[in-house]
Amino acid sequence: MFEWIQFFADWLIYDIFGVAADTQLGEALNFFVYDTIKILFLLFLITFIMGIVNSYFPVDKLRNFLSRNKLYGLEYLAASVFGAITPFCSCSSVPLFIGFVRGGIPLGVTFAFLITSPLVNEIAIAIFLGMFGLKTTLIYVVSGILLGVLGGFVLSKLNLEPLLSDWVQKAMANSESDEDYDESKQTFWERLPAIRNEAWEIVRSVTLYVIIGIGIGAAMHGYVPEGFFEEYISAENPLAVPLATVLAVPLYANAAGILPVIQVLVAKGVPLGTAIAFMMATIGLSIPEAMLMKKVMTVKLIVIYFSVEVIFIIFSGYLFNWIL
Repeated sequence: MFEWIQFFADWLIYDIFGVAADTQLGEALNFFVYDTIKILFLLFLITFIMGIVNSYFPVDKLRNFLSRNKLYGLEYLAASVFGAITPFCSCSSVPLFIGFVRGGIPLGVTFAFLITSPLVNEIAIAIFLGMFGLKTTLIYVVSGILLGVLGGFVLSKLNLEPLLSDWVQKAMANSESDEDYDESKQTFWERLPAIRNEAWEIVRSVTLYVIIGIGIGAAMHGYVPEGFFEEYISAENPLAVPLATVLAVPLYANAAGILPVIQVLVAKGVPLGTAIAFMMATIGLSIPEAMLMKKVMTVKLIVIYFSVEVIFIIFSGYLFNWIL
């Protein structure tokens, strides 16, 4: 599916519009078309699937179980592991986040998923294993999952539910008010129109944020000069880890796209921990993700979420440099 989207983006930008493929403008426009179509498709697909899950799965029972039973952090671990096995980037993880929150899953548990999902997946593991070996890969995977667990746990203690957007809070209220409604007698085909319409409404409401965010990411992708980051995050700079993390936030890439860059940075002498911190911030935090989150969170909550994750990424970067 994504190969066809890439083929369409190449055809539209390079053949129809006649923009050269080896130019900054061509790279930026191609990135914009490809990622816009891909993200909107994933948004609808994931939201539609979550609508089916919410229609059949007793989310209220799961919510009550998570709320009333002390699981000693296992709920955060389960959410983080689930995030690790789902192959989503930071933007396409947001629809699942919406589905979890609307279904009544505790916000901290949902954040544990949102943090880990873009950081660790089978594609990243496979590439990482080939580039850096088994030991480094295991440390990376475990640290990514722990980052989600600790981040979700810390965020759960900050009482952030009031900082969700009015749109999400209304959706949560509607979901709770419909708990007593018995849908069990409805067939799948009877439920399908409502599920489809709800998925389309969610996609329609966030499309503008997606386009703005990906546009920013495309500009970064096409116009950030090659070698820009190596100049500032070398081994000689004691502040290289936090600087690498902050510099990476405006970028937007998935694990498969950024890992070859990380390999080049390491080959040029950038410490592995610093390079991994740069990678984690690139794929786990981005301006496009923040723009998409604007629909479901207030600006204050986005800042808190980004700040907590940045702190943990910086800590893990220093830890990697010490261990490896």
